[in-house]
Amino acid sequence: MTDVTGLPSAPAVQRRGVWGWMLFDWAAQPFFTVVTTFIFGPYFISRMASDPATGQAAWGYGIAAGGLLIAVFSPVLGSIADQTGPRKPWIAFFAIIKIVALCGLWFAAPGSSLLAIVALFTLASVAAEFSIVFNDSMLLRLVPKAEIGRVSNLAWGLGYLGGMIVLIFIIAFLAASPETGKTLIGLNPLFGLDPVQGEDARASGPISALWYAVFILPMFLFTPDAGGRRALKGAVRDGLSELRSTLGEVRKRAGIFRFLVARMIYQDGVNALLALGGGFAAAMFGWSITEIGVYGIMLNVVAIFSCLYASRLDTQLGSKMVVLMAILLLLIATLGIVSTGPGFTLFGALPFGEADSGGLFGTAAEKAYIMFGLLIGIAFGPVQASSRAYMARSVTEDEAGRYFGIYALAGRATSFLAPFMVATVTALSGSARLGMATITIFFAVGLIILWTTPYPADQPVRKS
Repeated sequence: MTDVTGLPSAPAVQRRGVWGWMLFDWAAQPFFTVVTTFIFGPYFISRMASDPATGQAAWGYGIAAGGLLIAVFSPVLGSIADQTGPRKPWIAFFAIIKIVALCGLWFAAPGSSLLAIVALFTLASVAAEFSIVFNDSMLLRLVPKAEIGRVSNLAWGLGYLGGMIVLIFIIAFLAASPETGKTLIGLNPLFGLDPVQGEDARASGPISALWYAVFILPMFLFTPDAGGRRALKGAVRDGLSELRSTLGEVRKRAGIFRFLVARMIYQDGVNALLALGGGFAAAMFGWSITEIGVYGIMLNVVAIFSCLYASRLDTQLGSKMVVLMAILLLLIATLGIVSTGPGFTLFGALPFGEADSGGLFGTAAEKAYIMFGLLIGIAFGPVQASSRAYMARSVTEDEAGRYFGIYALAGRATSFLAPFMVATVTALSGSARLGMATITIFFAVGLIILWTTPYPADQPVRKS
């Protein structure tokens, strides 16, 4: 028997502990929604930088630098966490770093140092991802393995809902047109924010920090943590030794190994599309913060319902099938958005002309772009939530920290590569469209590898 949330009626821990864990996604998602994708990122690319190509290149290199740091240190921290026991102290440590860095984005006025702002964003990204490693590794102790896919997708959908609420708040009450000075609902921006100076977009950093600080608290208060705290020095030594053993062990677990390789590739495309897609649209169509925000709300609404549906589909078909379908949708969607430009779609095979009906998204090309974008909204949540469930079902609780560290490594080992390719092709060609087109390579290759990967993944190796 289950309750209305879909959680099992007799979970491994009290429901408030499970909800506390799920609220971590609710707390964390606004950073990715309003800072990385729909508000601050597009502002940085299209308005703070001297030109969109320079902005996209700088943003891409910042994401690449963060990805490299995450790839190097995530498995190390995961292994150490398995040895120290509790995850919450690590999450708290990185939460402080993330909150401080996000507050620093307020100073990203037009003409400010791109390097300094990119550095703050990169620091926040690294802290956010390290926190996710420790939070994900707690899932195994909360619910039975049969319910992992359901709970993971529900948590991801809850995260999208939180991100959408913050996004709606910003575009309804803060983001004003530089021409009229009014928000989407006709109000003056709260707190006297000046849209000409980008203060509406810059405020997304401190707002995301405050949201995170408040809503991460239920996880700390109600979600049970691992016991057995050890001295840090001994835990580091044993954790590094355990990591070396795990890296050798994972190659013998063919199902997990091939899944991790596939995820390393397709997640690279996901990360790049998440970070650069909003800025690409804003620069191509000249969208304001209001327009990019409405676009983001549409994608988040679709994503919420998609995650709810995927929470059932994962149980019925398995995590692998959900991930495969999501990657295919992302491949089609990326081809669609890079084939669309002012006056055309499908690389010009379907011309529209330049007629503008007025209002939001007034041209046919913009509407076509949104249709492809909705496919991204459908796929973004399930591809990540069911990947998390795939990994959680494949390991034991005792090895969860180190394996989720390697899972994060697989998601970030080459995460600098897609943004680097996008940034480099954009810089060399002067075309943001050609740069974005490189993302399709990562989805295609990841899809092929995962398709040929056995599922379910191998059972854990038992040490004698």
